[in-house]
Amino acid sequence: MSKKDILAEIEDKKELYGYQKGDIDKIFERLDNAPHNYHLLYQLPTGGGKTVIFSEITRRYLEQHNKKVVVLTHRIELCKQTSKMLKAFDVKNKVINSAIKELPDQEEYSCFVAMIETLKNRLNDEKLEIQDVGLVIIDEAHFNSFRKLFSAFENAFILGVTATPLSSNIKLPMYENYSELIVGDTIQNLIDKGFLAKATTYSYDVGLTSLKVGINGDYTVKSSDDLYSNMVMQEKLLHAYTEKALGKKTLIFNNGINTSLHVYESFRHAGYNIRHLDNTTSTEDRKDILQWFKKTPDAILTSVGILTTGFDEPTVETIILNRATKSLTLYFQMIGRGSRRLPNKDSFTVIDLGNNALRFGLWNNPVDWQHIFKSPEYYLESLRDDADIESNFKYVMPEELRKKFSKSVDISMDIHEEFKFTVKNNLKAKTIIEKSLEQHATMCVENTDELIDARKLSKELNDDIEYRIKQYCICLGNVTKNYRSWLIEDYTLKLTIAIGRLYRIKIMSEL
Repeated sequence: MSKKDILAEIEDKKELYGYQKGDIDKIFERLDNAPHNYHLLYQLPTGGGKTVIFSEITRRYLEQHNKKVVVLTHRIELCKQTSKMLKAFDVKNKVINSAIKELPDQEEYSCFVAMIETLKNRLNDEKLEIQDVGLVIIDEAHFNSFRKLFSAFENAFILGVTATPLSSNIKLPMYENYSELIVGDTIQNLIDKGFLAKATTYSYDVGLTSLKVGINGDYTVKSSDDLYSNMVMQEKLLHAYTEKALGKKTLIFNNGINTSLHVYESFRHAGYNIRHLDNTTSTEDRKDILQWFKKTPDAILTSVGILTTGFDEPTVETIILNRATKSLTLYFQMIGRGSRRLPNKDSFTVIDLGNNALRFGLWNNPVDWQHIFKSPEYYLESLRDDADIESNFKYVMPEELRKKFSKSVDISMDIHEEFKFTVKNNLKAKTIIEKSLEQHATMCVENTDELIDARKLSKELNDDIEYRIKQYCICLGNVTKNYRSWLIEDYTLKLTIAIGRLYRIKIMSEL
């Protein structure tokens, strides 16, 4: 359900759902009994109605206390949405944005909505009186930029709300600024109750060892662009879309503008209806693109960053994570963009091209938010690293490719078992490569009639070859990236030679 739909429903009924009422009562229990400057954190999944909940909290607080409320957001779009929602709850509020330099009418308002930097500037200019502010509500509280204003509201009750109570900076954990966490309903419960759509996730194994981690703890844009802009990844993305999301309204998340532009060109060249959006897009063009996306049933929108929060388009049917992330918050935010439910939409598709589900678990899996809030360092250290994830990849030949090798009974090889055999029998490790080459060459020859076709077919084994070499290197241990690359090149060359040899044998046997 989008904020627009929720807003319309509230305007008609002024009613809250049961789980929302229960959480509001828990929060007011702390408001009524904890110290007046208590810091409380509240968690609820994206789509659960956090804005609805803190709007009702604001209304009830103003009704019961002779103090004012300040609501802080980190984006201008969220300011506007929050202000509209508050008005739907009969809360007269004033938005303090960059255009508001003076506040001569502040006595007329009991609630202010502001972006963090703007409010900081108005406080420094002494344009806003905050002595009578009793409650500060912080939306998307996991962002650390809000910390700079905590000292300005030393005598106010601070309520942070977030879908993921994990700080955006591991060096500044949330438990340092909040005394307690109240956890709302789970994603699975909200699905079961009909408030969120069910996600079906398809994961495509992607080698991420070339990615580098930046000072913010996530993969760098540069290394992501290098990986996701290459032809192999572009083809994998196109294949995943056509296999699982063809004709569905699709939102693609990328880590870099360069990648998104490559995606745009690849899909456009393939004849698909696609547009590109990033933070350099003008306001007018952005509005036009989002309107097009809303109205076009088979629209594909490739984007970078800006649609993770403050964006609601319930008709999205597929989310493609064309990137890897180490941010649990970002993972939930991206998938959450597809979770809005409609009368004719109770499910959506997630295509994962960054091993994210293997890193964090499925979107609707249970999460111990209390543990994450209290011990974020332990949680982050316990996440599987890329090498561990990739060591467990198992190559499965795509169905369409398997048809091209229909005459071959045996098309797989367990490299780890083969390595154990060589060790047990005191054989050289390279015999594994020789055995693999013979199998691949046989597959190509017995499924074609001409040498040129056999060698052409061998090109379609690249994924299998790369997987086998990677497993071989894991068995050897301490193998450099350059050596692994050389092994792949050498294997490809020897495969071509082996196919020629087996083809000559085939011709001779037919004479």
